[in-house]
Amino acid sequence: MNYNETIEFLYSQLPVFHMIGKAAYKANLDNTLALDSYFRYPHRKFRTVHIAGTNGKGSVSHMLSSVFQEAGYKTALFTSPHLKDYRERIRINGKMITEKAVVAFVENNTGIINELRPSFFEMSVAMAFDYFAREKVDIAIIETGLGGRLDSTNIIDPLLSIITNIGYDHMDLLGDTLGKIAIEKAGIIKKKIPVVIGETNPETENVFMQKAMEAGSKIYFADKLYKCSMGEMNYLTGERKYMLSGLENLVRIDSKTGLGGDYQSMNIPVVACAADILKDKYDITEDHLKNGIEKAIENTGLSGRWQILNNKPLVICDTGHNKEGLSYVIRQLASINPKRIHFVIGFVNDKDLSLVLPLFPKDAFYYFTKAQVPRALDPNILKEKAGELGLKGEAYDNAGEAYRVAIAKASDDEIVFIGGSTFVVAEVV
Repeated sequence: MNYNETIEFLYSQLPVFHMIGKAAYKANLDNTLALDSYFRYPHRKFRTVHIAGTNGKGSVSHMLSSVFQEAGYKTALFTSPHLKDYRERIRINGKMITEKAVVAFVENNTGIINELRPSFFEMSVAMAFDYFAREKVDIAIIETGLGGRLDSTNIIDPLLSIITNIGYDHMDLLGDTLGKIAIEKAGIIKKKIPVVIGETNPETENVFMQKAMEAGSKIYFADKLYKCSMGEMNYLTGERKYMLSGLENLVRIDSKTGLGGDYQSMNIPVVACAADILKDKYDITEDHLKNGIEKAIENTGLSGRWQILNNKPLVICDTGHNKEGLSYVIRQLASINPKRIHFVIGFVNDKDLSLVLPLFPKDAFYYFTKAQVPRALDPNILKEKAGELGLKGEAYDNAGEAYRVAIAKASDDEIVFIGGSTFVVAEVV
């Protein structure tokens, strides 16, 4: 098989969450443990940092990876989902796993794949861990796929666990209250392993405190230790100033980052807190932290986070897709004070629209669309539901077409925004 045939095989033979949703979710670690045994426990051969959370875990994972790269370490990164190429999920020092390595992994292990019938994500975790072990990385930043307690990545014993925040997402799988969701995320807290919590929330704080106490793990709340304020953004370069200060130490960084979203004010303190904890085991300086945050996109290939695609008209995309993430994005769009906003949006069919559609402004124009994945919500249904809330626009079956129409209609003093679903963003960037 060539690379494209191999990816098609993985998509067609293994349950894929981003394609079919809940049906691909495995509520146990049986397959993961069987694969781990088959590959001779590769995760034990390298050190890890484990990152969970409703929002921000992707940004934190990439920034932290960049910090380690700036410090000179061979740094692995496992994230999901991908935007364009499956190999985005598995990187070392920012470079994607080779097509040859993906093909070889599948061809050499068809027996165990056919025997276990693992999910797409379970197989991806096995591939990543095997690859990182073979490449003898110094550290691997591992992002959970969904939840934490039963996530396939949760077989590792990390140096540090990180939970960025808790919000309302995947409630059909993780629970219908923030407390219940927090219990699932807290499942990555391991015995005597420190844990960083990104956001203090009265509904979840006690859950994390209790779990950390039971595990004998020291717990740090990043927003109690650091303060970060976002400054001006240069929409020509996509760079934004920020100022980070430690509330209990002498850290003070006045710098810039290519990650321009307002929500990075919550993520940067998490990265700083993690770097401070890990500097006892790795030679990480304040300069490494500063340079790692500044060069996160360059070092890791991260895309889709408040990304500037065009200047006249200003075109911005963002992968925020739940209530909390979209709230930040929509507020930031409004703060630019454009003449009008053109929203190219689509959602997956299991999204609770009652939580997200009320966030959108009524004085904008909408291009309701869908990504070319089975889970995508019919844009005509989206248009109908949005119309009930006074959101006016047209439906398009193709995200690319919706984007082209929006660009043609928008004047230079207006904004085009692409989002709602990671998969819609992926078809435009």
